[in-house]
Amino acid sequence: MNDNNHHHDDEDFIMAFQDSCDKPTLLLIHGFPLNSNLWVTQLDDLANFVRVIAPDLRGHGHSDAIRGPYSVGLLADDCADLLGHLNVSAPFVVCGLSMGGYIALEFYRRYSEFVAGLILTATKAGADSEEAKANRDKMADMAKQRGVTAVAEAMLPKMLAAQNYENDKELVEFVQDLMESTSVEGVVGALAAMRDRPDSTPSLADIDVPVLIIHGANDQLIPVAEAEAMHRAIPDAQLVVIPDAGHLPNLEQPDAFNDAMIDFLESLGLDEE
Repeated sequence: MNDNNHHHDDEDFIMAFQDSCDKPTLLLIHGFPLNSNLWVTQLDDLANFVRVIAPDLRGHGHSDAIRGPYSVGLLADDCADLLGHLNVSAPFVVCGLSMGGYIALEFYRRYSEFVAGLILTATKAGADSEEAKANRDKMADMAKQRGVTAVAEAMLPKMLAAQNYENDKELVEFVQDLMESTSVEGVVGALAAMRDRPDSTPSLADIDVPVLIIHGANDQLIPVAEAEAMHRAIPDAQLVVIPDAGHLPNLEQPDAFNDAMIDFLESLGLDEE
């Protein structure tokens, strides 16, 4: 009889193995309206220190263009589900940029027992003002009527420090491509998530893991004062302000950004048994 199942008759045994991924994990959560390619230089440079996992949030990058509205809770749960699926051992470090920072703060509220440290980049704790909420809805309408290209065009000059926007054409094109690859569903869903996100300010004092706050000195979308306010409110926080960087310091000044991250990751001592 032909046996296609390849049954082994000998006893099952536990196979020992080594895996280069058997190191602490760093979850990188991208901002709006971007995708995991935002982290290209971190995926390259940090892989020696940590296992780096960078998802495309729903509606972004190669993930399915699922209709919204989304919430920061839903997006945090998506990330937790991915880490569970990948059998990531806890605790791990969670890093988020801009909208990713809102999701990282929500992730910590939901799953604090799994988090060894937080890295909050180009983000802030407060909720949207009424004016900001109205602007989210205007942008969602623009995406529906004129497509994602119109959103990218409106946002692009504000994403980078002015001098980088003027002088680094390659970077500008890279960021434009990131934005334009986002689905309309992703843009509209994420705008709703940001519009309706809770105010994280009251919970900052409860964060009992080390926190690294990284902010571009020339961020045109979120002023450095927001990073300074989080730094004051979080018990164990350090602030690194990166010169000549705007809202995407990890792309604008990757060496300074990665050095700050590596120092922080080493200070956590995660790989010491």
